[in-house]
Amino acid sequence: MVRVGIDIGGTGIKVGIIDAHHSIIGEGTIPTLTDIPFEAQVQNMAKCVEDTAAKAGVEPYQIEMVGVGIPGIANSAGEVIKCTNMGWFHVPFRSVFRRFLDVPVRIDNDANVAALAESVAGVSKGTSSSVFITIGTGIGSGIIINGKIWNGFHGIGGELGHVILCLNGVPCTCGNRGCLERYCSATALIRMGREAVAAHPESMILSMAGGDPAKIEARTVIDSARQNDPVAVQVYGEYIDYLAQAIASVVNLLDPEVVVIGGGVSKAGDFLMEPLLREYPKYVIFNDQPIPEIKLAVLGSRAGVIGAAML
Repeated sequence: MVRVGIDIGGTGIKVGIIDAHHSIIGEGTIPTLTDIPFEAQVQNMAKCVEDTAAKAGVEPYQIEMVGVGIPGIANSAGEVIKCTNMGWFHVPFRSVFRRFLDVPVRIDNDANVAALAESVAGVSKGTSSSVFITIGTGIGSGIIINGKIWNGFHGIGGELGHVILCLNGVPCTCGNRGCLERYCSATALIRMGREAVAAHPESMILSMAGGDPAKIEARTVIDSARQNDPVAVQVYGEYIDYLAQAIASVVNLLDPEVVVIGGGVSKAGDFLMEPLLREYPKYVIFNDQPIPEIKLAVLGSRAGVIGAAML
């Protein structure tokens, strides 16, 4: 028997056939189409599962279950409550999918399934509690307690990105102000870099962007800081401080065994981890006791399909 993971992304939908060892033995992909009816898109996914399984030598009856990771929220009944990217609101995903492929279906948030993947087959394997934080355009997060995803009572728990970090701070896309996402994401680092070069046009950040502030990316700030540009070093130091406070808040609240960092900013590797590991204990209440490790995620783009298959 095998399991199937479906990872719904902004431009593509990935399908993975997962064996008992959590290895991907077959992969497929289809484009994410938001201009077709919901049922047609679900039918495309079911067809991709069948085609991918067939290429891997797997018959439909050998599929134990299908798990789906979505950039949104779903309930235990298999209904997608909200998936803005797809234009899905209160749609019966499970029942529609099973019209085309009649196997058990489970659905959860994409950050949650990535957290599950790392805890089952990645860097936090063997732990019973972990928190996964993905740092990209926004902040995604997933909480694993006793080996299972913690969703909260209403299925919307674990939204670390929208914890208020700064009262009346930077406006957030969610409608609140001062959300952690506005200070700890790649988007936040870009904003901080652009604000800095407005006051310091001599900074390497601007020259690396070809003199155009609109072309500043998170990597632009990080690479400039690597080169010891004073402005970039200050901006990056402030960014690390915000991130350290955020992680310490998670630790103070949950005390997990490990905190896992993924997403685009994590590609900075040691340049991210070294200052973060140095700064975050300052904000942990009981820092005279053993505190959770912070580790970089290892599954990368595979986490979505592996985690979904483990639901």
